[in-house]
Amino acid sequence: MARIEKIGVLGGTFDPPHRGHLLIAREALTQLGLSQVLFAPTRQPPHKGLAGITPIAARLEMVRRAIAAHPQFQLSRVDVDQPGATYTADTMRRLRAQFGADVELFFIMGMDSLQSILTWRTPAELIAVCKLVVFARPGFVADLDALEAQLPGVRARVVFLPAPPVDIAASDLQRRVRAGESIAEFVPATVAEYIAAQGLYRGASA
Repeated sequence: MARIEKIGVLGGTFDPPHRGHLLIAREALTQLGLSQVLFAPTRQPPHKGLAGITPIAARLEMVRRAIAAHPQFQLSRVDVDQPGATYTADTMRRLRAQFGADVELFFIMGMDSLQSILTWRTPAELIAVCKLVVFARPGFVADLDALEAQLPGVRARVVFLPAPPVDIAASDLQRRVRAGESIAEFVPATVAEYIAAQGLYRGASA
């Protein structure tokens, strides 16, 4: 019997992408035996709009730079060319259509996202097309019993990922740049160089 290919998907604004993203992707890749992890930047997050978000071209370039040294990490434009706001369930349906039914899809997310998944658009459709790989976030705990009562089947679709808690926030990195502080500890060098060269996050309203 042929081995089923497993593909992980890490979505987000990536504004900017940081070492926490890379750590989680690497942990998912190795622990779940994934063939690749797709980094899928969201052009327009439904809960944020476009105000205050770095243009997608710059975010795509930052992701390209962040993952360049990792051949099993790939940049996906699945959301980039979609008009309007994009939703995770729709994203994963598009990827399901792209890769076919023989590929197992894993959406990588934080415990904070699992905690609020009932507020997402069509969460039942999301768990129908992929599994949810959940990593710890400091200060967040999800009650699977309560979620299962309101979203039947979710328990069987959740995979908890043993990984160091990630406590890096893109908003904090933006603040550091505005304050003239170094972010070299938190992002790949090529990303830090791009941010500096393009003058990103310097404006008071960034």
